[in-house]
Amino acid sequence: MMRARVRFTDARGIAVAIATVVALTAGVRPARAQAAEVSGVLNLQRALEIAEAKSETVALARVALTRNDGDFVRAKSGRRPQLSATASYDRSLANEFQGVFDDIDFGGGGGGSDSGSFDNLPFGRANTWRATLSFSQNVYDWGRLDAQDALVSAGRRSADQALTAARAQVLFDVTQAYYDAALSGRLVEIAEGAFDQADATLRQVQAGFDAGTQPEFEVLRARVNRDSQVPQVIRQRVNRDVALLRLKQQLDLPADAEVSLAESLDDERLAPPAPFAEQVAAVESSLSPGGAVLVAIQTNLALPDRNTVAEAATVVSLREASLKAVLAERRPTANLTSNYSRIAFPSGPWPAFDKSNWSIAASVSVPLLTGGRQRGNEMVAKADVEQAQVQLRQVQELAALDTRATWAELVAARAAWEATAGTVQQASRAYEIADVRYQAGLSTQLELSDSRLLLRQAEANRALAARDLQVARARVALLPNLPLGAAVTGLVGQRTQVPSAPVATSQGSGQIQSATAPIRASQTGAR
Repeated sequence: MMRARVRFTDARGIAVAIATVVALTAGVRPARAQAAEVSGVLNLQRALEIAEAKSETVALARVALTRNDGDFVRAKSGRRPQLSATASYDRSLANEFQGVFDDIDFGGGGGGSDSGSFDNLPFGRANTWRATLSFSQNVYDWGRLDAQDALVSAGRRSADQALTAARAQVLFDVTQAYYDAALSGRLVEIAEGAFDQADATLRQVQAGFDAGTQPEFEVLRARVNRDSQVPQVIRQRVNRDVALLRLKQQLDLPADAEVSLAESLDDERLAPPAPFAEQVAAVESSLSPGGAVLVAIQTNLALPDRNTVAEAATVVSLREASLKAVLAERRPTANLTSNYSRIAFPSGPWPAFDKSNWSIAASVSVPLLTGGRQRGNEMVAKADVEQAQVQLRQVQELAALDTRATWAELVAARAAWEATAGTVQQASRAYEIADVRYQAGLSTQLELSDSRLLLRQAEANRALAARDLQVARARVALLPNLPLGAAVTGLVGQRTQVPSAPVATSQGSGQIQSATAPIRASQTGAR
């Protein structure tokens, strides 16, 4: 086995190596003409529009609405008259009536003109034509059709609510994927900044070594520190490419589409995402800044109406309508029917339809003995109603808990982001002082490396907090329509936190630990 060794001696060589690794990881092929290519700056609003238009989940929910329209038409047909037409032709090849009337003489001197008076009887005719119109009308059904109408109406509400939930989940998933991609891009910038600073230190130490003012040990330390940043840069670039691929998959864009994100996580103000700004402002203005715990237990805030609670209530309506339909099965039904037929018995190929049948009938049907089937159906229907009612109460409780927990997460995410501002400023100032001290020969390279690591950790923490805050805002804005327990990745307290202080090593090769963690994908994967 052959092993290739690459020695990083300058930034250009490292950039070439990074590009090679990324190309091998992503399986880059020669450029080909694409049938559809999307490129340019992509903001969150445009991403949400594309996702909603191309989402298979939303499309399936819309198909359910179309199916419900068909159920509505089918349910209404039971109240309307039914009319059908049938036509038939029978050719008799052999039958038991052949020759029965040949020896019978009904007068007229045998063999006279009246001897064929049975020729027009239907018995044993070789050709029989029939054309029939059948009419029926439901007169009374004791609530069966009313229950069916209630079922269809509840099904329509259920389909609308499912579409609402599907749209909200898609928008939330895309928002997470968008800010995951923005976070991965920011972590690439941080990793590259750490590499550039380490490379600048190496050049300075190398110049001192060439001038005879720095020992070889310091050069080796600086080179090890610089080269140890290379895996971080490679990993973060791969993470960025993967995060962008996930975003493109959510938007149904080609994998090779050139996309750059408009939103940035290093904005000092970090305004709420534009598509949700109005809803977020209304919620944030009503929440107490006293802490996430206080918000979670506050009961004076009005809880929003949740689509998931409405869905549970619709299920109760469906079960109640089903119970009414089952109870109606023990009641009588009345129907009116009528049949009109024209009949012909031609001896030749063409019928004359000179005979007719016409009948009208009224029928009443009452189930007297079902062997326990009716009683069993009623027991099952009642149990379904009771189950749906219990589930509704459970969903109401969970929805209230989910709402307050989401508010608490928003307050915690905002507090965490605001806390990182001072940390970044202090870490930046500490690095500037350490750099001046090192330039003046008052500190060691280890102190400079530790200050650099603290700065990059603070910047990574702030980027993570900014991402979590924007995702928490989007979830609060979409909360009324989101399902319970909508998948949230990377929220406060769920992501591995960056240590508050680095662990110094004798080589001074500290790394940005948070920057090495790949961005986790959304658990739903719905588009």
